[in-house]
Amino acid sequence: MTHSVSPAPARHSGRTAIFWIIKIGVSSGLLYWLFRQVDVHRLWQVARTASLPWLALSLVLFLVMILVSAWRWGLLLGAQDVRMSFGALTASWLVATFFNNFLPSNIGGDVIRIRDTARAAGSKTLAATVVLLDRGIGLLGLIFVAATGATLAARNSEAIGPVGPGLLWAALAAGIALAAPAVIAPQAIGRLLRPLRALHQEWVDERLERLTSALARFRAAPRALVNCFIGAIAVQGILVLFYAAIARALHIPIPLAHMAILIPLSFIVQMLPVSVNGWGLRESTYGLYFQRLHLPLESALALSFVSAALIMLFSVSGAVAYLTRRSHAAPASRPASAT
Repeated sequence: MTHSVSPAPARHSGRTAIFWIIKIGVSSGLLYWLFRQVDVHRLWQVARTASLPWLALSLVLFLVMILVSAWRWGLLLGAQDVRMSFGALTASWLVATFFNNFLPSNIGGDVIRIRDTARAAGSKTLAATVVLLDRGIGLLGLIFVAATGATLAARNSEAIGPVGPGLLWAALAAGIALAAPAVIAPQAIGRLLRPLRALHQEWVDERLERLTSALARFRAAPRALVNCFIGAIAVQGILVLFYAAIARALHIPIPLAHMAILIPLSFIVQMLPVSVNGWGLRESTYGLYFQRLHLPLESALALSFVSAALIMLFSVSGAVAYLTRRSHAAPASRPASAT
């Protein structure tokens, strides 16, 4: 008897290859276009004259950002009665940072965080819900910092950012309005997703129940959500200071308010799945913003490349944590589940 082989895997591999060819092409093309416009010798001069004490301070700030991020994550897990030590969460964040920076995708870190907490949570669905909510609140904090920076820049500077404060505050309000129903009315979210039962009724029903139960527990813990949002603002603010310290090390005279606009906007642009880890898109965003401030393109590229190099250097600590830790998560506080 002859068996036919489904062409689906081959088609999937073909689409994946095309997708990555496009991403590599976009990143390479943008970087080539930028390097055609700069004086490479001047770019190297900007980078090599960087102040080491300011670069060291930037690394300290990045560590503080990791610690605050782990604390925020712990707040959300605590609202679900999932108990993990701060050290375990910090180590997981370090490992996630390593995977985000050394894999050709920025979601590898989320997979690590979900895996590291699934055992303690007793459910992959619950662990994923916490990580996704953490991401969502982080995005709201990012928009808040950008809106604040745009407001300050509009008041204190003649140079206006590419996005006005009104639009950013409106985006923040819209984001909160879209996210709030998930916590306020979790059963409505379950009903909204119920058509997915057509795929596999029993499997989908079980996960929808875990999802709605998790959202209901968040509704019962508003203080944790508020503190997590405050922590998200702190994380984004520290990241702005991280890049500002690098700009100071490179002797780039960019106002802090504009850094508070540029950095969040660059993060949002890098979320577009059209490049390899944001390479090319990030540098283009910096270059266009620096042009508005009448700053040289060489300074923009130096800021991008030096900051990326420092983050990758810091991320090596995640590799060390990954290789040396004895377990991927704290002991389970409830029976483990595959869902």
